[in-house]
Amino acid sequence: MLTDILYILLGAVIGAVISFFVTKKIFTKQLEENPPINEKMIEAMMSGMGRKPSQKQVRQVMNQMNKYR
Repeated sequence: MLTDILYILLGAVIGAVISFFVTKKIFTKQLEENPPINEKMIEAMMSGMGRKPSQKQVRQVMNQMNKYR
């Protein structure tokens, strides 16, 4: 009876530890494949559309993206 409860608790703890490390690995892999957008990326995107953006425009786009995140 007591050993059954200990086995269940031990299994839950081991499962939590394993899932923590698996989730951490998946999360870091996703960040490497899809990095968060920064101001340089926005500036490059706007420059690619044929115009030189001002710093104010870049900050406005960045604020809009962070607002809807």
